Amino acid sequence: MRLSGAFSRKATALAAVLAFATLSGCVDPTMTAGSAGNAALPKPGDNVYVASMDAGIQIPALPVEEIPETHRRQVVDYETDQPPGTIIINPKTKLLYYIIGKNRAIRYGIAVGRSGFEWSGEAVVAEKKEWPTWIPPKEMIARKPELAKFDGVGQPGGPTNPLGARAIYLTSGGRDYGYRIHGTPEWKSIGKNASSGCIRMINQDVIDLYGRLTGGEKVIVLTASGEIPTGLYIPPTIAPKKKEEPVIPAGAIPTLAVLPPPSIATGTPTVAPVAASATTTAPATTTTAPAVAPAPAVTDEGKCKVALVNGVCPPDQVMN
Repeated sequence: MRLSGAFSRKATALAAVLAFATLSGCVDPTMTAGSAGNAALPKPGDNVYVASMDAGIQIPALPVEEIPETHRRQVVDYETDQPPGTIIINPKTKLLYYIIGKNRAIRYGIAVGRSGFEWSGEAVVAEKKEWPTWIPPKEMIARKPELAKFDGVGQPGGPTNPLGARAIYLTSGGRDYGYRIHGTPEWKSIGKNASSGCIRMINQDVIDLYGRLTGGEKVIVLTASGEIPTGLYIPPTIAPKKKEEPVIPAGAIPTLAVLPPPSIATGTPTVAPVAASATTTAPATTTTAPAVAPAPAVTDEGKCKVALVNGVCPPDQVMN
């Protein structure tokens, strides 16, 4: 009995040591890292881009052979000192890493901001939404006036919505700068600089990442060269280009000829030939004054016995 009791006490002590080791992180973190341990990890060779229904919306299958192998969802070795649950985004390689354990991560292909829209720094996951409504920013409407119809009301969630199946909202220092990690129907943009600063993911991938997050996770966006950021960098707002007025080359429009006014004396316009030239001054016009009608002549009509001669009655024919 003494031996059995001693063995029992040793077994109990061993179990306690194992339990302490588990709590102190001495086991594989992928088995105890919260939601990361509860979700199935992608297996090598699996096609994760199959068709599915999500909230009554059809998500089409993608031709996996057209997605570069480096940008397909997979578990990889990734050296980092960040704890499980951290998201690290590398704009240079167009890859997002979700840390699941010591130097282990799930890697996803992404699209990042095009030239002039790159940002870097640290953020946190502030909110998550399924099939979110997309409201274009004022700056984007200024660049693309055709989006004005969504101003204030937004575009409802759906297969053509720019935010895709999921949106993960980020804040930095408690402020929302408008940056998101979200899905996209434009899956061919993955691996490119294509967005206005947000991080795009294939819809199947953003659904997978979304399911692993609980909120509050740290997000590190590396610099454009792939370095650890030393602070938060937000690019300046890019003003829309002003529409330039067309430049009309000299001589493209012919000079109009100036015609002289008509002559009042004859009632017929007198047109002098004028050579049309940009450097020629129109000739001066001389206007003939209208002729003055003569006063009516005084005659002896009615005072003469015979016909008047040139309006005058012969002296000897004047009636007395």
